Amino acid sequence: MKTLDDIRRQLAAATFEFSRHAFKRVVERNISELEIRQAGLGARIIEDYPHDKYRPSCLLLGFTQAGRPLPLQVSYLESDWLKIITIYEPDPAEWYDFSRRR
Repeated sequence: MKTLDDIRRQLAAATFEFSRHAFKRVVERNISELEIRQAGLGARIIEDYPHDKYRPSCLLLGFTQAGRPLPLQVSYLESDWLKIITIYEPDPAEWYDFSRRR
């Protein structure tokens, strides 16, 4: 299993791939690879899903240099490439400090 440091390294180095769903969200929300890399540097786990339907995963929260919050759900199985399952911009009405659900 990957550690948070492993996940951060892979995000910062752009050694990740998108699920079909995540790729659609990146395009729809105009999220750049650079923003994902920036958010990955200081990302922290805000929710853990060790028994997720398809593979163990977690929800991370990171911020771009411009301060844009980017939650990313990633699989933490051992692999050369980190799998981004989804990525989005959080709705402030649904989150406290972008890290706790209302």
